[in-house]
Amino acid sequence: MGTFKFEYRFKTEGDGTVVDLTGELERIVEENGLQSGLLNVFVPGSTGAITTIEYEPGLIKDIPELFEKLIPSDRSYYHDQTWGDANGFSHLRAALVGPSITVPVSDGSLQLGTWQQVVFLEFDNRARNRRVVITFVGDLV
Repeated sequence: MGTFKFEYRFKTEGDGTVVDLTGELERIVEENGLQSGLLNVFVPGSTGAITTIEYEPGLIKDIPELFEKLIPSDRSYYHDQTWGDANGFSHLRAALVGPSITVPVSDGSLQLGTWQQVVFLEFDNRARNRRVVITFVGDLV
């Protein structure tokens, strides 16, 4: 039984960017011989989120539209008055989804559903350099 930490860095184009992390997570599991345990994926920061979706073109368009309806970007939020950065909506959207997800690993494979991928959702109103922290607790091969 051990604990292992990895990081993955990437760039986004700002609000509406959806990044499929599944391939990178599978690579980490395979290359490091992670056999059985829990893999946690966490984004440091308050304007990005981690969740699962079926990563397909329709949903990639639907996700930003959903959040625009739920938490519109074209209105003022108290956060905007505090900092003047006009990204109050970004913080609210990220808080709604959350910064992390934990995926079971069994027999050296992520235990995801057939159409389920782990994704990062960018909510900030500008392009960002992002980092996700990936922690594994469990057994090696």
